[in-house]
Amino acid sequence: MSSLPEIPPGQSPELLKELHILTRDGKLNQDSRRKLKQVDHLCRFIVPLLEESAGDAGGPTLADHGAGKSYLGFILYDRFFSRRDHGHIYGIETRAELVERSRRLAERLGFARMSFLGLRVEEAIDAAALPERIDIVTALHACDTATDDAIRFALRKQAKFVVLVPCCQAEVATLLRRGKAASFAKTPLAELWRHPLHTREFGSQVTNALRCLQLEAHGYQLTVTELVGWEHSLKNELIIARYTGVARGNATTRIEQILDQLNLDDLRGRFLD
Repeated sequence: MSSLPEIPPGQSPELLKELHILTRDGKLNQDSRRKLKQVDHLCRFIVPLLEESAGDAGGPTLADHGAGKSYLGFILYDRFFSRRDHGHIYGIETRAELVERSRRLAERLGFARMSFLGLRVEEAIDAAALPERIDIVTALHACDTATDDAIRFALRKQAKFVVLVPCCQAEVATLLRRGKAASFAKTPLAELWRHPLHTREFGSQVTNALRCLQLEAHGYQLTVTELVGWEHSLKNELIIARYTGVARGNATTRIEQILDQLNLDDLRGRFLD
């Protein structure tokens, strides 16, 4: 067991070395320390959801969109799945080299209930390698519209829980910038995104608000909070959605009103389905 206070109890230092979070002599650099803190905090939110889903036949199942090097999946497997004889993690990533790297590492570690799929979201929704239903869908720092793709996947897979840390929401900011002149003629609220910095930040805020409304329109109850302190990550918003089956009555209307008032009609197909 490592003596480093940053390593959570029960976490395998050998796995962290395999992930190159720890150096071979068991040290953490500043970048790795931030990375471990983010993943550790996210695991603390996800593990109770896994425990809640553990009684389902074959469960729990978790799909991680934009898995990258699969830090989250490997650490969750080490902390939760390796202590049980059921459940499965699916890492979904478009970059073939990262998918192959994760497959080799899972095989070397004996993490038999991990699968890595080189798929885009539209392929993943109907892929035979994935079950019809997934208990938990995660997307940690999935860039720009990849978070929206993960939401679409979760809705199709009837996920019980959706855990998102959005990142780089450029699409809405681009549309706000393009329609700025028309917006100024329409509403004084356009002052909120007049300056380029405000356009980027306001675009991010609007994107996440629309995502929350979309999930609420489909029967999810939401918690929106911080993942870690701002000193560790500027992309810090954590959205946790729990399926209740009770849709917020005015959520769809609110989406329509926001898109209309902000001249974002191009996004109707993304947030209204």
